[in-house]
Amino acid sequence: MKMTKTLAALCLSAALMAGQSLPAYADITLVPQDLSAAPKFSSASLHQMSWLPVDASRTQVTKLSDVTTPTGAAGVTGAVAAYSLPANIGELNVTLTSEVANNQVFAPNVLVLDENLRPAAWFPSKFFTYQQPGVMTPDRLEGLMKLTPVPGQQKIYLLVFTTENDLTQTTTLLDPAKAFAKGTSNAIPDIPDPIARHTGTGTLKLKVKTSSGSSILVGPLFGSSGPAPVMVGSTQAATPAIVTTSPAPQSAPIMNDTESYFNHNIRQAVEQGNIDKALKLLDEAERLGSTTARPTFISSVKGKG
Repeated sequence: MKMTKTLAALCLSAALMAGQSLPAYADITLVPQDLSAAPKFSSASLHQMSWLPVDASRTQVTKLSDVTTPTGAAGVTGAVAAYSLPANIGELNVTLTSEVANNQVFAPNVLVLDENLRPAAWFPSKFFTYQQPGVMTPDRLEGLMKLTPVPGQQKIYLLVFTTENDLTQTTTLLDPAKAFAKGTSNAIPDIPDPIARHTGTGTLKLKVKTSSGSSILVGPLFGSSGPAPVMVGSTQAATPAIVTTSPAPQSAPIMNDTESYFNHNIRQAVEQGNIDKALKLLDEAERLGSTTARPTFISSVKGKG
């Protein structure tokens, strides 16, 4: 199916060094929608979190203290940052940066939750890769998460934490002399690179921008009630779970031409990777009484349309 563009959800933001953009990518085998290995947080602990509202117009800076935050999740340690993001402004490009200071860095993991605090995606620490310093930026771990809140939600949540396993690891930095030599096209000196150890504290920067090309859908479709699964946008390695709710009864059947129009445009939107548009078309078609729009959407997302 023509959904390979959704692998862009695994791309990290470009790093700047010596005025040049150097793209970096996460492990392409990583599937954010796979929650099987994610730490398990109890519903009670999630509801007790102090969720910090994020203003999409500015960068949110968080200083993580040396006080361990109790979460009840096995393997989670150190400080925790909890963010509340607006879910009614369209697709979101969320850049999370963890800065290196004194050869120490917080290795972030991010659990994405829908408005009902149900897990929808998980970005482990390996997703946030080392970015070399630039003119105005320090050494850092950084990752770009592309999220599409399902229409009807008001908030989605990001829980940022580190793990006991992360604290046993380190990050190799680029020596400043090597960075300068690369930027000036000089011979790179044969000197060892500094090592940053992972800690339970640090400085996080969170930047949220709207985008038309996001790919991970967070939340139940159209406010479906009951324990319906969360639908998360497809990558090459995953097939999204689909909430199979039935449309409300209509007073008159939809015209064949109208139904064909919606089905065609739903397929086209999915092929172009624009899941948000496809969902809106599906919603409108079912409002008009379509009984084939949902199967068309599901088969298209699964690559059968």
